[in-house]
Parts: sequence; C-alpha cells; structure tokens
Amino acid sequence: MGHRKRRRHFVRAAPPLPRLVACLLLGAGSALVELVFLLLAGIGSVVAAALPWARPTLRRWFRAGARRLTEFERWRLAVFLFVETEKDGDDRRLPRYLAARVMVGLLGLGVLLLLALGLGLAVATLWAWLTDGTLDGGRVTHETVLWLLLPGVLLLYLNVQGLVGVATVEERLARRLLGPDDLRLMALRIAELSTSRAGIVAAVDAERRRIERDLHDGVQQRLVALGMLLGRARRAGRSDKAEALVRQAHEQSQHLLDELREVAWRVYPTALDSLGLEEALAQVADRGGVPVRMDYALPERPPSVVETAAYFVVCEAVTNAAKHSGARSISVRVARRGSMVVVRISDDGRGGADPSGGGLSGLARRVAALDGVFHVDSPPGGPTTITAELPCA
Repeated sequence: MGHRKRRRHFVRAAPPLPRLVACLLLGAGSALVELVFLLLAGIGSVVAAALPWARPTLRRWFRAGARRLTEFERWRLAVFLFVETEKDGDDRRLPRYLAARVMVGLLGLGVLLLLALGLGLAVATLWAWLTDGTLDGGRVTHETVLWLLLPGVLLLYLNVQGLVGVATVEERLARRLLGPDDLRLMALRIAELSTSRAGIVAAVDAERRRIERDLHDGVQQRLVALGMLLGRARRAGRSDKAEALVRQAHEQSQHLLDELREVAWRVYPTALDSLGLEEALAQVADRGGVPVRMDYALPERPPSVVETAAYFVVCEAVTNAAKHSGARSISVRVARRGSMVVVRISDDGRGGADPSGGGLSGLARRVAALDGVFHVDSPPGGPTTITAELPCA
C-alpha cells in the first residue's frame, strides 16, 4: 500500500535576495504581457458579442493563452520561490488569477524601481564623495555621507521587506486561485477518510486472523500435547514412566506459558502503558534475535495512540529483519521533528522487502489511520529502511 502524499504547510525562509529579485523581475515582465493579454481579451469579448460566429475561436484563443501564461507563472514560482501548486483542472478561475497577478506584478515592479533608484543614488553619492566631492553642483562631504547613511540603510531594509512581502502575496495568490478550491479539498478529504476507514477495517481483520493463527498453530497445539501427556501419565499409574510423563508435562506447561506470553505481547504489551514507549522498545530490542541499536530521542511521552503505532512499526520491522532479511544488525531511531514523531528502522539485510506484503501493508494502514506517512526503501541487496511519520500535534 503506497503512502499518501499529504499537504503540509511549513514556515519557509525567504529565498536569497538575487533569486527573489530575478523572480520579481520576471514577474513584472509577465505582468505587462498579461495586462496586454487581458486588454486584448476584453476587446475580443466585445467583438464576440458583435460577431457570434467568431465567439468559439476567440474563446479557444483566450483559454489557450490563459493556460500558457498560467503555466509560466507556475514555473516561475516553482523555480525561484519553490512554490508548488496543485492543478485542479478548472480553467474558469484563470482569468481571476491573471487579473490579480497583474496588480501584484506591477507592485513588484514598483518596489524594484524604488530599490534601483535608491541604490543608484547611493552609488552616485559615494562616487562623488570619493572623486571630486560634488554632485549636481552640490558639495558632498563626510557629514553628508554620515547623514544619509542611517536613512539609506533603513530604506534599504524596508525595500527588501517589500520584496519579501510581494513574494509572499505571489505565493498566497497562487495557492488560493490555482490550487483546488474548498469543495475540491473537501471531496479529496472525504475520499482520503473513506480509504483510511477501509484500511483500518482491513488492518483489524488481518490482526484478528494473525492472533487466531498464533493461537491455533502455537498455543492450541501445545495444549493438545499437554493433555495427551497428562492422559498417558494417568493411565501409567505410579510407575517411573508416569513420573517421566509428568515431568514432560511440566516442561510442556512452561513452554505453553512462554507461548501465551508471546501471543499476549504481540497483541498489546503491558509495558507500553506502565513504563512507556522507550521501555517497551527496549524489550523489543532484547527479544529481537539480532543486535539492535536503539536511539530514543523524544523529550516527552507522545499520546497513547502514537505510542501504540510507533511500537508496532518497530516490532514488526525488527521481527521481519530478524526472520527474513538475514540482517546482522538493526538500528532504530525515534525522534521528534516539528509536530511529527519520526520512527526509522534500518537493517543491513538482503533487502527486497515488499511494501504490499501482509505485515508492511498492515503497518501502512495503521499509520494512515493517524494521518501519518509510511515509506519503505528496500532495494535488492539492501539495506532496508522503514520510516513512519506520525502526527503528534
């Protein structure tokens, strides 16, 4: 089961100033082109009203032009501002976007012209001060430079903030008018929740089947063997053979208890509630069968549902690595990254793990139920890395 691509919003730092200036320069140029295009489109609408036979051709021209201009804006924002916008296929919002984009582009052009004017005056003043000391017939002295330095730096700062502000408006405008609208987002969310619900039902059903299989193949078989030993000992009376059979039955009961503890542990470990995730994972490492290096870096206990999901991800991944991959060592790291708990399990085995297999697909459904992200990287020959990102807001 593939992991879902989830939309996330991070606080992103502003791009470097040269990249920002280049983006707004291109945006200013495209705004002028878009202004001409919208004016021609307005004239075309008047012509279409007067000449109905020309209306289909003009509409096709307008839609094709709007798409091309919008695609250029998508490319510009992606390359220079690292802003990706999801396409929703609705061309009816493109004219609104282009009209708003013209105003933002012209605003960016104005800010760039002010920046160029300020830098030009600063360079001219410094050049006059370093050469003949005059600028347009006026005297440029040390005092003049010092008096202009503070307001010049302040205006430069405000101008750079203006560039950042225009870029922020560009991003928000693109996300608002080029991405899916509210109804589309709601439909996507409903589909996502429906898929998640079906996955939860399938995961619970698979877990029940696994428990039944463990009980049938392990505990039940040992109980049958224990009953047969006790029956043979009862028929043997008080002979030495009866004593030996009772001793075997006692050993079988010890194995049965171990098997029951193993099944109970796989259903839900009591240490997870009483001692927390760190201690429960330490016990998984002790029972792993191969050396497991544990790196637990959570500053505080996460919610119980996150602890449970993280535990089963680690438990299943360690068990698979020990049984099927031929791994000689396993590393587990649990850390906090922003509002997410990130669980990463790596082993040096032969690789080739199938994400659609029963165990891993069950983990993917368990993580998806929490709106998390599950990823398996297991090329043939190894190594295998399993990553689960669990929201912990």
